[in-house]
Amino acid sequence: MFRESPYRATPGLAALLLFILLALAALAGVISGARDASPVMAAGSMFIFALACLGLGGLFVVNPGDAKALVLFGSYKGTVKDPGFWWANPFLVKRTISLRVRNFETTKLKVNDSHANPIEIAAIVVWKVIETAEALFEVEDYATYVAVQSESAVRAVAGTRPYDSHEEGEQSLSTHTDEVSAALQAAIQERLARAGVQVIEARVSHLAYSPEIAQAMLQRQQATAIIAARFKIVEGAVGMVENALDMLKTKGMVVLDDERKAQMVSNLLVVLCSERSAQPIVNAGTIYQ
Repeated sequence: MFRESPYRATPGLAALLLFILLALAALAGVISGARDASPVMAAGSMFIFALACLGLGGLFVVNPGDAKALVLFGSYKGTVKDPGFWWANPFLVKRTISLRVRNFETTKLKVNDSHANPIEIAAIVVWKVIETAEALFEVEDYATYVAVQSESAVRAVAGTRPYDSHEEGEQSLSTHTDEVSAALQAAIQERLARAGVQVIEARVSHLAYSPEIAQAMLQRQQATAIIAARFKIVEGAVGMVENALDMLKTKGMVVLDDERKAQMVSNLLVVLCSERSAQPIVNAGTIYQ
């Protein structure tokens, strides 16, 4: 497994000045050898001039947010991450790799949630390269690798949770966004460990039921909401009835037997739980006649 190692490059400005002076000196030697009819001096000076020109090929620039991975005859020698003007062995192949933060959105994937309901889901992944050697030499194309593995992680996470939670404490894709994002980020990071990539953020950008069941699921959500609302209404009405009976008993306004209490509870529940206004009825008799 390739691991990134730093490469100590020579400052480029000093190397540039050295090779320029060497080339000028070689040119002067060539001129002097030709003037003095000294073929040895001329040939040596031309050889030095060729070396100086070859040395200039080792100059390179590292831009901010980039790095240069250096390879010599198929052997990885190190990476230069510091921005600036540098020189290294001219026979080194210098491969540029970006260290900037990138992001992309996965395609809309059709998967089944943990309740086997077909859903559509997509995610936004924010990532960057932190290990240049792994990114360049462990995988064929690290950008494509990130995209494919991210979609795989989205499918895996979507299958571990339901779209909606129907039980107390159950995590769902639609309501527990922070937990889902954390799980998605961890799943993607685990898959990208060999590519030298750090996942900065991952979050769901699109979530919906598949069109073939969307209408049925909408009706189910509406029914669930109605049941929950009715439960709250009944719960509140029972509390109000209980409070009313306790107040009547405490103040001693009337003394009610069990049958009268049952009648009163029935009337109060009808009034409190009904969606329409109560219609008062004047009773001229009693409940016993």
